[in-house]
Amino acid sequence: MYLKSKTSENLRSGRTKRGAALLLAGMFALSAAGCSSPQSSSQKSSQESSQKSPETKTDTQDSEAPQTASSEAAKETDRQTELIVFAAASLTETLEEIAGNYREIAPDVSLTFNFDSSGTLKTQIEEGADCDLFLSAGQKQMDQLDLMADSGENPDGLDFILHESRIDLLENKVVLVVPEGSETDIDSFDTLASRLRDGDILLAMGNSDVPVGQYTQNILQWYGLDEEALAQKGCITYGSNVKEVVTQVSEGSVDAGVIYCTDAFSAGLSPVDEATADMCGQVIYPAAVTKSSLHQEEAMEFLNYLTGEEAMAVFERVGFSPAE
Repeated sequence: MYLKSKTSENLRSGRTKRGAALLLAGMFALSAAGCSSPQSSSQKSSQESSQKSPETKTDTQDSEAPQTASSEAAKETDRQTELIVFAAASLTETLEEIAGNYREIAPDVSLTFNFDSSGTLKTQIEEGADCDLFLSAGQKQMDQLDLMADSGENPDGLDFILHESRIDLLENKVVLVVPEGSETDIDSFDTLASRLRDGDILLAMGNSDVPVGQYTQNILQWYGLDEEALAQKGCITYGSNVKEVVTQVSEGSVDAGVIYCTDAFSAGLSPVDEATADMCGQVIYPAAVTKSSLHQEEAMEFLNYLTGEEAMAVFERVGFSPAE
């Protein structure tokens, strides 16, 4: 019995010890798990940070891309040569079209135009405005800047253009136009002269310092008409350049106007008559590189291009012809 009793007690004691051991093992396991948990969280955070890192790098690269493109554009601009071209207002449409064609041939050259009356442009050049190439609608304005021209045309001895670069580029025609749907009987310069004598119409013409105005003055003199007297009677109104005369006719604010055939074409006006060389003289457009130009070689190359077949085709389409 004792043995049996002791054995049972020993069994109970063994179970108690094993239970205690299991309890301690469980506590150690929980303790180990608790200690490892922060480490796993830290590793997870590290992994997430590592995954985000390439995105941040990509964003940086994207932000740098526009700066690189901008830098390249700046370098391209720096490589370009800007040519400043002063040109008669009547050349506006043709030169703007030609500029697009020339860009394909000379991408390293950018063209900047200043369009106005030849008289205004001549004054700006004389006052020191930046200009590489001058295209005038009349010989008079070019002569006034050319030291080698007749002293009668350049009494002040102005010396602003390279005489050796000067050429006669184009010829134009002076025409008479009336507003669309006009009910006047003005169908020729003869009729215009007759109605001006009667004093019952209003004529638009260029100012005296504008080539088209000077050609119109020649026409009035050819018919024996007194411009000053007609102006005092309210029969003449003026434009500071040919485009202003065109506008007055197109808007119907005058009964007739004297302009170039090329401007009539561009404005969609149909000429009713064309002045002869005897009436107003030959309408020649000279061109020359300026002495003050910092890009004389490039300006000369563009001028040579204007005399070529491609550019001349654009001029001829609106009514210009090569000067002879």
